[in-house]
Amino acid sequence: MSLTNEPARQPRVTSVLKARGLAKAFGSNVVLRDIDIDIRRGQVVALIGPSGSGKTTVLRSLNGLEIPDAGTVTFGSGDSSAELAIDFGAKVGKREVAALRDRSAMVFQHYNLFPHMTVLKNIIEGPVQVQKRPRAEAIAEAERLLERVGLADKRDAYPFELSGGQQQRVGIVRALALKPQLLLFDEPTSALDPELVGDVLGVIKELAEEGWTMVIVTHELAFAQHVADEVIFMDGGVVVERGPAAEVLRAPRQERTKLFVKRLQHDV
Repeated sequence: MSLTNEPARQPRVTSVLKARGLAKAFGSNVVLRDIDIDIRRGQVVALIGPSGSGKTTVLRSLNGLEIPDAGTVTFGSGDSSAELAIDFGAKVGKREVAALRDRSAMVFQHYNLFPHMTVLKNIIEGPVQVQKRPRAEAIAEAERLLERVGLADKRDAYPFELSGGQQQRVGIVRALALKPQLLLFDEPTSALDPELVGDVLGVIKELAEEGWTMVIVTHELAFAQHVADEVIFMDGGVVVERGPAAEVLRAPRQERTKLFVKRLQHDV
């Protein structure tokens, strides 16, 4: 039984997103240098790399949470009239940021649930307040998704009443309820106790099997190898290596990638 009404994976021929020349600096600290990314429909891309390599900044740039200093992001839908193209070299206003967020949804490392809202209200806030969907429709969708991730009985609970793993599953449901073209995960398990990681990774794996298009920043190399179609290794704000998950993680070509993978696998 699927988490959503999405069909099974389709041939990956349609481009969902193209990013070209993304660059970002905070003062003298350059965090992104000329980043290019292509994501096809139904593809799962894992971003890996050491802390400070720029992975999360890439993710936040694709969702409008960070505005790059330069570069372009283009969302396609198979319909040229519905294409969204943003040039960060020009002035980017609230309308462009809202359009980016309408195409993608973020699942955060530390959940970012509204503490004063119940689980249900956290989930329907975006669909009702931002997307202006009927409240009854949003509630029905939220209840269906909560049932699927095993949290139907937490509908009226508050975030402080949930475990970390439960909060993260609510965060995933909140993202799914927006029905985005692209799901973005920022280290979705790094804040969890080890015994809670499996449930969250299981949900993400099911989404991958259903054909959701996803970009996942993760340090879970075994998970990335199992779920991702492509792995991108970043360091120092640049893409050092990219390719099929099995190739990059089992037989990386670049020395810097080899050292990183070896160290992380040894730490695990």
